[in-house]
Amino acid sequence: MSLPANPTEERTPINDRPGLLATEQIDERYRDLDTISTVDAMRALNEAEASVPLAVAAALPQIAAVVDATAERLAAGGRLLYFGAGTSGRLGVVDASECPPTFHSDPEQVQGIIAGGVGAMFTAVEGAEDSAALGASAVAELSVTELDVVFGIAASGRTPYVLGAIHAARAVGALTVGLACNLDSILGEAVDMPIEVAVGPEVLSGSTRLKAGSATKQVLNMVSTGVMIRLGKTYGNLMVDLSVTNEKLRDRAERLIRTITGVDAGTAATTLTDSGLRVPVAAVMIARATGRADAEQLLLAAGGRLSEVLGAQA
Repeated sequence: MSLPANPTEERTPINDRPGLLATEQIDERYRDLDTISTVDAMRALNEAEASVPLAVAAALPQIAAVVDATAERLAAGGRLLYFGAGTSGRLGVVDASECPPTFHSDPEQVQGIIAGGVGAMFTAVEGAEDSAALGASAVAELSVTELDVVFGIAASGRTPYVLGAIHAARAVGALTVGLACNLDSILGEAVDMPIEVAVGPEVLSGSTRLKAGSATKQVLNMVSTGVMIRLGKTYGNLMVDLSVTNEKLRDRAERLIRTITGVDAGTAATTLTDSGLRVPVAAVMIARATGRADAEQLLLAAGGRLSEVLGAQA
């Protein structure tokens, strides 16, 4: 199905028969959900969730391709911009907000944009998701360029706000990605790189914050983590480039330094302070017996990849 030629029109035509979407179907196994015992209802929810990883697994080739393409653009100075409405939008905002503390990334590098603005994180903004023009204007406000990745998230695969953002992003040459929980979605057809995870009907019919929400969270976690791995933010499977912003994280950072270099607790603590609270810098300072400035230069020359300075994690 093709999209309308004008991406800024107020309402984007959507599937004429949304009732045919798999995520809108009724799962006959759970017809008695309101009369069974609480434990049986919880068992039904748990049983349904167990199918989500298998659905995500079927989309791994698409996810991997998106990770590589996104990492290439971010390495060149681009941004990863999630666009969504409702639960999809909130999950995008959550994933983006977790990148700076986890990977010491610039908050501008990965961003989540939700229909209705920041307030929609906490209170539904009715009608915002129906406006393609709002999605397009958000892309314009962010001054999106060909270096950026505009990642649309819509469980249904037909949210007008997201489609409007995708239209506008393609017009300026950005790479477009679409995550939907229905196969052969309008969103999938509209983007350069679709990811479609077939989760099927929900236990509570139409409540896509359940299986679809879980699948979306998994995929977004995989994409952002995979991109940061490709950008050199890890050492082996250690989360070394974290932001040390509290005592818990300082303790974690000191333990990481000890694990990587084998030094005692006192040396790890002192070097972490001297490094400006940067684990990779501290590790290089110790391993190469050098100062902070030289350690930073070594990392810069290696593109931030600690493994290139110290060798691969055994």
